[in-house]
Amino acid sequence: MRNPSLKSVILTLFLILTLPVFIGVIAFNYLSSETIARSDSLKRLEQHQSIAADSVENLFREVSASVETMASAGRVQPDLFQNIGALDFLTTVARGTPDVLSAYVGLETDGTFLQARAMLDGQNVHGAPLPDGTTFAHRWIIPDGDGAFDETYEFLNTDNQATGRSRAASTYDPRKRFWYEVTKAADRLTISDPDLFATLSLVGFTIAAPIYWHDQFSGIVAIDLTLEGLSSYLAERQVSPNSVSFILDAHGNIIANSQERTVSRTIGDRLRLTHISEWADQMVGIVYSQREIQDRGAQSYFVQHDGREFVASLKPIESVAHKDWQIFVIAPMDDFNAEIKSNNRRMLLLGLGATALQILIIWLLAKKLSTPLERLASSVENIRDLRQETVNDLPKTRVREIQMLSSAVETLDTAIRSFASFVPVSLVRDLLQSEQKLEIGGSSRFLTIFFSDMEGFSDLSEKIPSKELVQRVSDYLNIATKSVNREAGTIDKFIGDGVMAFWGAPTIMEDHARRACMAALHIQRAVGALNAEVLAVGGNPLNVRIGIHSDAVIVGNIGSPERMSYTVLGDGVNIASRLEALNKTYGTNICISHSVYKEAGDSLCVRPIGDVRVKGRRASITVYELLGAYGQGAEYEPDEETLQLAEISRAAFERRLAGDDDGAIALYRKILTDHPDDPVARTVLAEMSSANRTGTAVG
Repeated sequence: MRNPSLKSVILTLFLILTLPVFIGVIAFNYLSSETIARSDSLKRLEQHQSIAADSVENLFREVSASVETMASAGRVQPDLFQNIGALDFLTTVARGTPDVLSAYVGLETDGTFLQARAMLDGQNVHGAPLPDGTTFAHRWIIPDGDGAFDETYEFLNTDNQATGRSRAASTYDPRKRFWYEVTKAADRLTISDPDLFATLSLVGFTIAAPIYWHDQFSGIVAIDLTLEGLSSYLAERQVSPNSVSFILDAHGNIIANSQERTVSRTIGDRLRLTHISEWADQMVGIVYSQREIQDRGAQSYFVQHDGREFVASLKPIESVAHKDWQIFVIAPMDDFNAEIKSNNRRMLLLGLGATALQILIIWLLAKKLSTPLERLASSVENIRDLRQETVNDLPKTRVREIQMLSSAVETLDTAIRSFASFVPVSLVRDLLQSEQKLEIGGSSRFLTIFFSDMEGFSDLSEKIPSKELVQRVSDYLNIATKSVNREAGTIDKFIGDGVMAFWGAPTIMEDHARRACMAALHIQRAVGALNAEVLAVGGNPLNVRIGIHSDAVIVGNIGSPERMSYTVLGDGVNIASRLEALNKTYGTNICISHSVYKEAGDSLCVRPIGDVRVKGRRASITVYELLGAYGQGAEYEPDEETLQLAEISRAAFERRLAGDDDGAIALYRKILTDHPDDPVARTVLAEMSSANRTGTAVG
């Protein structure tokens, strides 16, 4: 029996598709339930607003009643507020009324001021922090008869036990305060606009009333009420999970909100409330702007915004004295879809029996097709990106085309990974991702070339068996390969026991010189760890020499159509190779050219060796020894001794450039005094002492 083709499976899937049936059911259900959802949302918003309005009204009614009680007490007992004994009464009022910050009184005759107030963590009084355990305070200012005002704080804990006292001179006169002047002028109970309580850095209201003694105006009693309680109330009683509620003043400024965000900011010494149009979520301002402009009256409406539908309602709070406040609520219609979903569920059950078999077939076929295709797609992605994962466990299926595709993917994986073993991985990855053909050709590019070699390889090959030698060389080449790949370099070729690599092609990179230097440092560090293991078992260590040079070279595919190599050509390659060999002359491990130092010098710790004339070039080049790197990890950070060596070497080199050979010789001798085994200083001194020195040639 012949396996079905992928085309026949897809055609079968479309033939048994039951999408029209489901669309009809969903459309019918939605249309029949839309009216129910809208009605429910409006009803819930109106109920929420009524409860919230009652709560706000009750809060102000309760606080206003407390203020009236204080004023009545002063009227019945004229001398009540003339001494600090009244503070216990004020404390009872402040602590017995919700969301009250303080209760206080100011007298008209002499400016006496008594206050019972809550204290918050972090407050300072008279320039000093609060005593430990302080949560409340009695504050009084009683003139001494000579016009002097002293302010006294008595600090209390939660049990009304004293925790300390503070006294200082004061200029505070309640009669000159805004709350006093407004209430006195109104001659009735007043509720202020939202204000900033400076001493507490909180926003709230002041509710105040006048005191009369024997029908004569004698002072003002007041309570400070914060906005925090209003916002907390709205947050605890949301109309739906994603709704947001606001209490607004007559101008649309936010007094409280269910998200308990800060609703004000100070400009200089003035308070400015946030307008609803300035709310962080722009949707709120947009929905508010769609309301009908009218003087007063409740209104509810629906708004479409950013593909979603919202229901909003604006209702006035009637009985807060002389304040045209409103409650504004917004909720997404998605929060009210419970009934719609329930109705959809019932309607779907009616059609489920007729479509169950079709849905089951679609599901089985979709699963049978999608699972192997997804696994094949993942395998192809791994191949294209040359990830470490190998292609295995390919899907087995009776669909002929998928079987053929699985076999092709497995073959492709083997071929490309074999290809990447002989061609730079970065080049293979670029070819796969760009889908360009591999053609002979090259272009000029400024990049960094890297050469490394094992010192004394011939001697080592005579001392150890061939099998061990191959293993040692392989270990080194593995270190070099991983280090180059770690810094996104391209390995050009292995030259016996040496490695040629470059940075800046095929992928263009701005920091190619720094990356090459970091790869060199990592190789030296890894080889050092390898040598420690070899020495521990009595073996012979490896010494790796590296040369690095940055230059403009030709990079591209060189060779014939039958066999080509991605490589670099040019004088810069020769210089990099000569720099590697130069390590032998100066006893160094890593030599870099001035062009490398120019490209990456800020991140490198180097010491100048000198101006060296390389064989094949008339002009000399400045060569440096790479000692470490700054900010690239503790393992590469130069120590103090290395920094001093680099600094003295730099000073000696500058003396040589200036023609001060005597000064340079003195500095190099100082290096040998501090570092008797330093090969660079010893070699440079030998060169300078040679009467016929005209330069250094390396071949």
